[in-house]
Amino acid sequence: MIVAAGREVSMTDALVYDLYEQGRRRLRRGQPRAAVEVLELAVAREPAKASLQETLGRAYFASAQVERARAAFARTVELDPTDDYANFGLGRCLERLGRNADAAKYLKLACALAERPEYRRALARVRARLRP
Repeated sequence: MIVAAGREVSMTDALVYDLYEQGRRRLRRGQPRAAVEVLELAVAREPAKASLQETLGRAYFASAQVERARAAFARTVELDPTDDYANFGLGRCLERLGRNADAAKYLKLACALAERPEYRRALARVRARLRP
């Protein structure tokens, strides 16, 4: 055990957190493939952490690995159905995969969970494609 932020944490927890932070930094710097490398290591150690799955989904999506992003966002939604960004990300992946009816369901949920203009725009775009 080590002490971090005033509490004891295991070496595994500290390693996973470090990998997570490295992944986030790499994403912010516009290096999604580099982010994927470290985030996959973190998820392998803690597969039930929604925050790790969501961030990995973001990295996959940003590196054009849409099917992998879809799976990561779906896992995040499974772990935390109220995660608005995971619902949005899953909807965007489904949209990219041409599954607009499925995408609309998750985008509508994202809009209900959080009022964000990008969520509304994505939902409007998908709904327009569904109109005859």
